[in-house]
Amino acid sequence: MRFPENFVQEVIDRTDIEELVGRYVTLKRTGANLIGRCPFHSEKTPSFTVTPAKRMFYCFGCQAGGSALTFVQKIENMDFAEAVEHLATRAGLPLPRETGLPEEKGVPRKRVLEANLEAARFFRACLFDSRIGAVGMDYFKRQRRLSEATIKHFGLGYAPNDFGALRKHMHQKGYTDDELIAAYLCARSQKGNVYDLFRNRVMFPIIDTSGNVVAFGGRVMDDSKPKYLNSSDTPAFKKSRHLFALNFAKNCCSERVILCEGYMDVIALHAAGFENAVATLGTAITADHARILSKYTQRVIISYDADEAGQNAANKAMRMLGEVGMDVRVLKLNGAKDPDEYIQKFGPDRFRRVLEESRTGFEHKADRILSRYDLSEGSDKIRASNELCAMISEYASPVEREVYLAYITSKLELPVDVLRNSVEQYRRRNRKEQAAKETREAQATVKNFGDRVNPEAAQHPRAAAAEEAVIGLLLIYEEYRNAVQSGIVELREEHFVTDFYRRVFSSVMRRHATEEGLSVALMGSEFTPDEMGRIEKAEVSRRQLSQYGPEVFRSAVEALKNEKKRLTVSEEGLDAHLQFLREKKRKKDTT
Repeated sequence: MRFPENFVQEVIDRTDIEELVGRYVTLKRTGANLIGRCPFHSEKTPSFTVTPAKRMFYCFGCQAGGSALTFVQKIENMDFAEAVEHLATRAGLPLPRETGLPEEKGVPRKRVLEANLEAARFFRACLFDSRIGAVGMDYFKRQRRLSEATIKHFGLGYAPNDFGALRKHMHQKGYTDDELIAAYLCARSQKGNVYDLFRNRVMFPIIDTSGNVVAFGGRVMDDSKPKYLNSSDTPAFKKSRHLFALNFAKNCCSERVILCEGYMDVIALHAAGFENAVATLGTAITADHARILSKYTQRVIISYDADEAGQNAANKAMRMLGEVGMDVRVLKLNGAKDPDEYIQKFGPDRFRRVLEESRTGFEHKADRILSRYDLSEGSDKIRASNELCAMISEYASPVEREVYLAYITSKLELPVDVLRNSVEQYRRRNRKEQAAKETREAQATVKNFGDRVNPEAAQHPRAAAAEEAVIGLLLIYEEYRNAVQSGIVELREEHFVTDFYRRVFSSVMRRHATEEGLSVALMGSEFTPDEMGRIEKAEVSRRQLSQYGPEVFRSAVEALKNEKKRLTVSEEGLDAHLQFLREKKRKKDTT
């Protein structure tokens, strides 16, 4: 079966690759990555790497790599469709053929946005109709203490407890069932009946920074499950690329952003005057979220729930945000589980003071480590110091390391020189492991003989190396794909020597030209798991180099073109020489 690409992308987004791979491989964290022994080949030194921020894995030994789908294909010997179905089942996602969720590719983004806007108007009208929306208005005003002005400001609404109310209204406005299904407003049952997805829920419209209603979140008013229902990806919406209330926060967040878990936390903060609050949409923060936030601010204050799940999510958020160079701090709320409850109990002024006292990400993680040990016990103090020194060793800046050493010195009551030496030992070990990893990779790529993925590489090693460099840059940088697409940089399929990289280039540029843009993971529907590993290798190899400016890309393209030209001339010369020999033989035979 061929699944819609937006469904496949949702499967990937819903899959925690760290948890998935961890079922098969014992992983150890090293900075932003996790490493372990590769399950696909025998090795004594771990060279298998998982990068949660990218939702990808890669082995520097055997060059296996790709997304969670590629991993399942290889580990369970499945084809692409079987892997999609397997991970969809794990994530609790109904398959499109069973639910009628958006398979339709013909509904344009503009039409989905128009449908969303009309649906938002319908939900809002229902909320303000006392005969229909009393339960929703009671929830917002009495339970959540929101003013009518705040309710209107966020465009909040109510979805009636009716399987067809929205559908009937939208039909009257000229929308078809296929359009409503594509917009994730309706679904089709196994019997073929179309029904409203959002029922008996207070509704939160998701508005992008251009003012378009792109999706919805809905909280149920009874004990039904799920408690929160969020729009799946549609032609107008990718949940990994949107943040709730960023349309408001973008105007006042240059100094800092408050990152929350839920809609109500954000709304409560905005109502209390903290209009720089945003939230992810029913999912953990993604690399896309981190990159988006980095465009608007340099500091993010994480305010997640105080429970274990919230704190684990905060740790992941710190890693994601740190990878894009942001200053990350963590809010500690004593006496309340979340910002909404804290403001209701203690008021905005107290919350403002707590904001100013937010701790650095390091302090938050260090305090969590220290809380697990009894520092009056020598063995516990040793284990705590080892964890903390290992954590400090991962910071590249000497100034940061010294600041954090001073912090743990006061906590552990140990001489700073002793802890500094321990940090340096970990740093030497890390450098040694990195050097060994680079050596293994170099050895693995010295020769292309026996290359089943790209057999032409053995015959044309210089061309294959140039092609890999070009593909790696195209995979990483959208601006280079734009340059090729617009013709600013002349690069076409015929410039490639090997068939494999020619196919990769064609796929990359074709996907880049779509409305959804390039998703490397989705290329798994066109390429085998081994080929996906080679594609991931091109990106990984390029990321390890420090030079990546436009001149590097142009130089790589020129190197590829020159190699293609050289080979063409050589082939023409060989053909001419062979023709000369044949002609010489013919003349000799006739005399």
